[in-house]
Amino acid sequence: MAEAVGSRTATGSTTAGGCAGDPCGSVDAGLTRVFALLGKRWSGLVVAVLNQRSAYFADLRRAIPGISERMLSDRLSELAEAGLVLREVDEGPPLRVSYRLTEAGRALGPALEELRCWAAAHLPARAPDGPC
Repeated sequence: MAEAVGSRTATGSTTAGGCAGDPCGSVDAGLTRVFALLGKRWSGLVVAVLNQRSAYFADLRRAIPGISERMLSDRLSELAEAGLVLREVDEGPPLRVSYRLTEAGRALGPALEELRCWAAAHLPARAPDGPC
């Protein structure tokens, strides 16, 4: 017979590993913050593109098919506010804005590579006629 992971105390609560009446522990606060930022649609892709090179707004838009100008602008602002992206204005004419990762943003590179490898091993490939 298999042994239960947690055991009940005399009061009915559970010891480590149990789940009765309470979620099985809480979610890590660090992971909560990471996914609140990078879990938003497009944010991870913006960081992934900028991890390869700095880019102008139009270059980012071309590199991420399906993202609207408004959404790209919003995500870049959020990532800049979080300290992951730097916005640099190149004096014109023409006036151009480029974006690059900060040191904190570049530190996400190994994690993004791990996620890419995990996806290649565990997620089915999209059909050729599907979105990128």
